[in-house]
Amino acid sequence: MSNAAIIVAAGRGERAGAGVPKQLRQLGDRLVFQWSLKAFAAHDDIDQTVLVVPSGEAETYIPLCPPTTIIVEGGATRTESVKAGLSACDPIRTQAVLIHDAARPGLTRNMISALISALQDADAAAPALKVSDALKRQDHGRVADVDRSNLYRVQTPQAFGFEMISAALAKAEDLVDDLAAIEAMGGTVRLIDGDERLGKITYSDDLKTLERLLMPRNDPPRLGTGFDVHAFEPGDGVILCGVKIPYDKKLAGHSDADVAWHALTDAILGAAALGDIGDHFPPSDPQWRGVDSSVFLRHAVDIARTSGWVLSSCDITVICEAPKVKPHREAMRQATADVTGLALDAISVKATTTEGLGFTGRKEGIAAQASAVLSPVRLEE
Repeated sequence: MSNAAIIVAAGRGERAGAGVPKQLRQLGDRLVFQWSLKAFAAHDDIDQTVLVVPSGEAETYIPLCPPTTIIVEGGATRTESVKAGLSACDPIRTQAVLIHDAARPGLTRNMISALISALQDADAAAPALKVSDALKRQDHGRVADVDRSNLYRVQTPQAFGFEMISAALAKAEDLVDDLAAIEAMGGTVRLIDGDERLGKITYSDDLKTLERLLMPRNDPPRLGTGFDVHAFEPGDGVILCGVKIPYDKKLAGHSDADVAWHALTDAILGAAALGDIGDHFPPSDPQWRGVDSSVFLRHAVDIARTSGWVLSSCDITVICEAPKVKPHREAMRQATADVTGLALDAISVKATTTEGLGFTGRKEGIAAQASAVLSPVRLEE
């Protein structure tokens, strides 16, 4: 049995500008669609690659592809194009298929492997990123919050059992994505961790963003530092690195007043030269009142990556006389790992006192300082 990859490049991509379909735009040393073609061709578990191109344009793509690439012409809709790609796969040998948009060039070996592995206990799998921005719904001039806790941005490739997706799409018309066909059949779908580098090129600015993410860089790592202070007020515990520590006070602040994560957020933004936490989340904006500071931290990690920098390590020092931080240190490290995606051994959390001096010595509040090391984003080939 074998695995196949279908790269859908049948769109015209007019919104990306330049008078050239986005899949044929230059991105570094190759064309946009060739990034995904190379990633699939280099993976040991992909045995067959099908490229679906616009109707009447197969001759344009033949000299741009390895001779082993199967090139077929697509239809008027994406669903028709995917069906054309499935028809070109070996119906006897193909066990699984990964369907990918050519306009998402940031495909890595690790992502392909993770999707194939995810199919062991699901009918379909796809990469997805949690929605971190605040969402609003507007209806007749009235604005309301949207709960984003279970909302994701789904990317491609999307992986399927070959027989199931073939049967599902045979009954489908035009779909938002291929997962919808499996969902309509009652199949199981597994979402795995997505990757900002799998962003889709829709407009010309998207191409510039991906150039920063995908181009090899020789820049040295960057170091950023952050510092924050919050005063105590009556309460039942303080939140540090996402962990609530029992205490007879809490920290005053516009958000949840997580002084440790605020310092780390500033350190990341500083290293990437992207301003500070107040620029991105002004305390004058009521939408951030009481918000979980993981929103701030995740945003800093994501926007740094979009700018071409990945968080590689961090160090946080909490400065206070009380409460005692050490018993909660490992939980704080784990919570930070969960939000940032860092390995535990790249996260340090420490605590110290000021020996009774100053406002922390008088137990009037807590200070925190943090450092963050950012490295240039590099694409695994």
